[in-house]
Amino acid sequence: MVLSRARREDAVTTIAFPAPDAAVLGRREAIIAGLARLLPAEAVITSEDERRAFETDALTAYRQVPLAVVLPSTTEEVAAVLRFCHAEGVKVVPRGAGTSLAGGAIPQEDAVVLGIAKMNRVLDIDFVNRTARVQAGITNLAISQAVAHEGFFYAPDPSSQLACTIAGNIAMNSGGAHCLKYGVTTNNLLGVTMVLLDGTVVEIGGAHLDAPGYDMLGLVCGSEGQLGVITEATVRILRQAEGARPALMGFDSVETAGACVAAIIGAGIIPVALEFMDRPAIKVCEAFAHAGYPLDVEALLIIEVEGSEAEIEDALKRIVAIAERFSPKALRVSRSEAESAAIWKGRKSAFGAMGRIADYLCMDGTIPTGQLPHVLKRISEICTGYGLGVANIFHAGDGNLHPLVLYDINKPGELEKAEAAGADILKLCVEVGGCLTGEHGVGIEKRDLMRHQYSEVDLVQQMRIRGVFDPAWLLNPAKVFPLDGRVVQ
Repeated sequence: MVLSRARREDAVTTIAFPAPDAAVLGRREAIIAGLARLLPAEAVITSEDERRAFETDALTAYRQVPLAVVLPSTTEEVAAVLRFCHAEGVKVVPRGAGTSLAGGAIPQEDAVVLGIAKMNRVLDIDFVNRTARVQAGITNLAISQAVAHEGFFYAPDPSSQLACTIAGNIAMNSGGAHCLKYGVTTNNLLGVTMVLLDGTVVEIGGAHLDAPGYDMLGLVCGSEGQLGVITEATVRILRQAEGARPALMGFDSVETAGACVAAIIGAGIIPVALEFMDRPAIKVCEAFAHAGYPLDVEALLIIEVEGSEAEIEDALKRIVAIAERFSPKALRVSRSEAESAAIWKGRKSAFGAMGRIADYLCMDGTIPTGQLPHVLKRISEICTGYGLGVANIFHAGDGNLHPLVLYDINKPGELEKAEAAGADILKLCVEVGGCLTGEHGVGIEKRDLMRHQYSEVDLVQQMRIRGVFDPAWLLNPAKVFPLDGRVVQ
């Protein structure tokens, strides 16, 4: 993620886009006319000013004004648009809410943006079988809100859950603070309705726990809009726990806090959430949320457990016993709903709070939890080597790191240094046995690092699978795979 308070228009960016197809640009008016025959007038956006609203996502350093934008309201309209674009050889970039942190929804000049934000209804709720069927443009939080009256919720909870759509969550296999216990999107997704590039509508999975044959749903989840456009999803809903309570633990060093995390997970204890913040993040989040975070520590853990009161007390007792081996400087267990809400307000608003004081790149690597102390030390060294600051805020329990590389967009060369530091951090994650992304996806941000994780044979096999669904590479084509060496069928 690039968060910029005042973006310099002359900032040099390092990630390339393919050159636009001049033939498609030359046929723009005819393409727009064809789209206008398929959708209501208000669903086709063509003016430059209106198209600029779709030129970027949360990776704001990169912008491309699309050829046109369409906002269908039904699966049938999505199918008609894709059928038309396939026949005309026009690229399509699917878009949910535009909250992608890896540039997954950034368009191209010769591409049509297909937004599904209008498709935001709850279609069916089955409390007996614990499922909900929704249109893919519904926001993550709206699913939980739709079932809360019966004591249920939808478990994945990315920080952008107020805005991000379930379609985007499926595309990137999003997680959140509570995925340590409940899993990420793929663990809570049962079925999808997906439209292929040629307009064919397919049903994958359904309202059951497993499906026969190949795991096509596992292939679709995390495919970043390159295999088809999701229009509906069936998700698992869960009964809310009887109670939940977080605890705060502060430590004298980030390495000690990382070692504590590894010890808790190594003991077989799985809290519902286990979050990490270092000193820069603590200071900013406390100033914003007034959560009562200790300001005299170098690292802070938020550890939440849930269940009955007896279960909560037992789990916290075991966790505190482990933590005390690492001599915490501060240790406090929430004793009220208001205190719990304040603790989580600080963590959930962390990225926005940091944006008040600096521009930053939000990275998204994943590592084995046993490597936390070493990796946190190296992240600090890497950023110091580039003359940049760093704040660490991440899901410590599953090793999904979100270091914020701090820079000033108004200083020439700082964005480039921040991108280089971020790349070195992601390479470090791979080197210690982790991977390039945990929940933000590859998009364009990590596209050119894919060879650091995969061999050419690995990449070719993945591209061949992609080519089965989209032989001409018309769906979200600038993303995921390096631009050179692509396998086009």
